[in-house]
Amino acid sequence: MASNSTFRTIRLQRGLSLVELMVALVLGLLVVGAAIGVFLSNRQTYTATESLGRVQENARVAFELMARDLREAGGNPCSNRIPMANVLENPANNWFTNFTDGIRGAEGAFTLDEPANRVAGTDAVEVMSGEGRGVTVASHNPTSAVFHINTATHDMEADDVLLVCDNRQAAIVQMTGPNATNETVVHNEGTGTIGNCTKKLDVPVDCDDNSPGGYEYGDNSQIVKLRAVRWFIGDNPSGGRSLYRSVLRRGAMGAPEEVTDGVENMQITYLLPGAAAYVDANGVGTRWGEVLAARIELQLQGEDRVGLNGEVIGRQLVHVATLRNRNA
Repeated sequence: MASNSTFRTIRLQRGLSLVELMVALVLGLLVVGAAIGVFLSNRQTYTATESLGRVQENARVAFELMARDLREAGGNPCSNRIPMANVLENPANNWFTNFTDGIRGAEGAFTLDEPANRVAGTDAVEVMSGEGRGVTVASHNPTSAVFHINTATHDMEADDVLLVCDNRQAAIVQMTGPNATNETVVHNEGTGTIGNCTKKLDVPVDCDDNSPGGYEYGDNSQIVKLRAVRWFIGDNPSGGRSLYRSVLRRGAMGAPEEVTDGVENMQITYLLPGAAAYVDANGVGTRWGEVLAARIELQLQGEDRVGLNGEVIGRQLVHVATLRNRNA
């Protein structure tokens, strides 16, 4: 016969009641729900911060690379205030017709080779300058159209468009070939992808003058490759918009290169001497050679919908680049 102590032990070993179990489950669910809420909130914050960081990084890349080109607009290794002889064939139809301007903005289509993926209604800009690296002239024979240079280790090749200058004048020519040792730069007429209309590099240019001679560049004159680059907004393969760049190579504009994505719009205005405000490309008119600075306004957006009301994060950022060759 069981004793009272046995029944007391059995009562003490009873499990949780159904009510107690339900209370414990509810409390557990509340704790898990709170933890999930904190996790989701932190994840949202992280995604928003990462998206904003990506937008800012895209802006830094865009402004840094564009400003680098704009600052060099119209620059050459000799002087910015010397006359220029452009002896390229068909000057009205080649890229370096307006080299002395250094910069040209486009509200509508480009004059030459409009990119197929360009976004309508967005601004664009073309910038031209001499490249930083070049060679030194040892001697020049204008009759045979040959520059003897100081080195055979250079990256200039036939069909490259070059700028040669001294302290009195500059000339734009297309390189028609080196010699076997690569220590000459030849600028004959009638050959090349664009071609030179004359061997003579005098200012002013006379393409009909076939007499021997012409302006002779002395030793220590400089020869550099010419650089032309355009910046514009284009549709990218992912279905969005990106900032694109095209670079002129051997007289032809290269394929567009995607620089950074998430750039929805670009508007550029320009500062003229004595002006109280920046004006658009149409307002500059024919005064591109006088432009002192460019104000770049980019509209950027992130990829994730983590902004207010589920919108993507967007920023409108502005950068001003001074054309240092105009302020020398």
